[in-house]
Amino acid sequence: MSTDQPRPGPGEPPEDDPFLKKPQESPADGAVRNSAPRENGAPRNHAPRGNGTGGGGTGAGEGGAPPPGGPPPGGTPPPPGGTPPPYAGTPYGSGPYADDPYGGQPGPADPLAGMPPLANRGRRLVARIIDAIIIGVPVSVIMTLIVGGVDYFSTDSVEAGRQSTVSGVTMLVYLVYEGLMISSRGQTLGKMAMKIRVAMLSNGSIPTAQASWIRAAVYTLPEIVPCCGFIFWLVNVLWCTWDQPYHQCLHDKAAKTVVVSTQTAGVPAT
Repeated sequence: MSTDQPRPGPGEPPEDDPFLKKPQESPADGAVRNSAPRENGAPRNHAPRGNGTGGGGTGAGEGGAPPPGGPPPGGTPPPPGGTPPPYAGTPYGSGPYADDPYGGQPGPADPLAGMPPLANRGRRLVARIIDAIIIGVPVSVIMTLIVGGVDYFSTDSVEAGRQSTVSGVTMLVYLVYEGLMISSRGQTLGKMAMKIRVAMLSNGSIPTAQASWIRAAVYTLPEIVPCCGFIFWLVNVLWCTWDQPYHQCLHDKAAKTVVVSTQTAGVPAT
């Protein structure tokens, strides 16, 4: 199946979409954690002990005291030489949650389980450079001809106005270009060339229109603000170098998207 496929129609994404998150598999041994509720705070799977003489004795049975020097009800025998503090030895020791620190509930799942491989950061950078050339060069040339030439090294107020006009139009065209491309197929031309794709973090599908335009706006529009806009843009694009586990830039976080590889399984994205 070609990786450059059009956006599916309204409704749920197709089940055969190779980029959708795959459901996690059950444990190999088929074991299921016991999450049954416990009554009266009693430790799970510990039956009350009798005194060995039947009901109503004076031992460690219900309503009775533990035998001298013996273990507490439901506990473990103390080692020779003294009684250790409760749950000693490990973070949960031998208490009621020794084998299950979450009290019978499943542990946290791998956040990347079922997701296509994340895109290589180098490929993402090259894709942005390709898109900037595709949009920036022709738009700048056309706008320069319209405004009658621009001297980018001049500080004259007239030239500064022309510079702002050319930069503003270029930025607007790039915003529209990215918003339309990502919402329609999850890829710009640069991303197609580098075999990467934008996907919804929740299920791996092509980003919704809302997510696509939020992503494009957070990436593009802050540059309008003098000085501070460029600093935000720089922090934004560098954020993926230290973000874990999804390698998101700030515009990805705002749109709840990730960038993944479109290469077939078994071929590393290098």
